[in-house]
Amino acid sequence: MDYQIAQFNVGRMLGDNIEAPIMKEFVDNIAMVNALAEKSSGFIWRMKDENNNATSFNPFNDQQIIINLSVWESVEALEAFTYKSLHTNFLKRRKEWFSNFGKPHFVLWWIEKGKYPSLEVAKNKLEFLQENGPTEKAFNFRMKFPPS
Repeated sequence: MDYQIAQFNVGRMLGDNIEAPIMKEFVDNIAMVNALAEKSSGFIWRMKDENNNATSFNPFNDQQIIINLSVWESVEALEAFTYKSLHTNFLKRRKEWFSNFGKPHFVLWWIEKGKYPSLEVAKNKLEFLQENGPTEKAFNFRMKFPPS
């Protein structure tokens, strides 16, 4: 069976919600960063709403938390986008827009090729990682596992 990597990350905004003035620069660049992801080698899919982003999804019932859920061909492709593209500039500046989440806020897991995870599955994977640490079921960039 062939596999692809799913990733889910969350951030707690410094503003009360996505419309808060402190979030303006971040929001103004969401479309550009999403377009960059979609053009990146190894990108497969990302969850998005009618506005072409994921800011309207609220799986935690908290207006200060925004999410990102995507699927990539490999961990290496996702790492290249995350750390070796323009995305890195925004990652380095995340403290301007987001508070410390206080627990893991990013999770990776393998899924069958051609499938896309639901938001509920993604949330469960993050919660599993938060409770159990990295395992082959849910892991991070620091401790990766091959498909099982």
